[in-house]
Amino acid sequence: MQTDTFEKKLEESKTILNKLMDPAITLEESLKLYEEGLKTIQSAQKMIEEAKVKIETIEKGR
Repeated sequence: MQTDTFEKKLEESKTILNKLMDPAITLEESLKLYEEGLKTIQSAQKMIEEAKVKIETIEKGR
């Protein structure tokens, strides 16, 4: 079982952004990358929200 980390998602986002900045990229490919990038960012945001909830839970327990 492979678990993606926030850092991996961030790196994937950077890679996608670099590909999107290539002027030789086709419209079709840029749309695919854009969609992939959005999914990656949404996943990373979810990880941040989950971490935030954990921190709030820990703080309440102190």
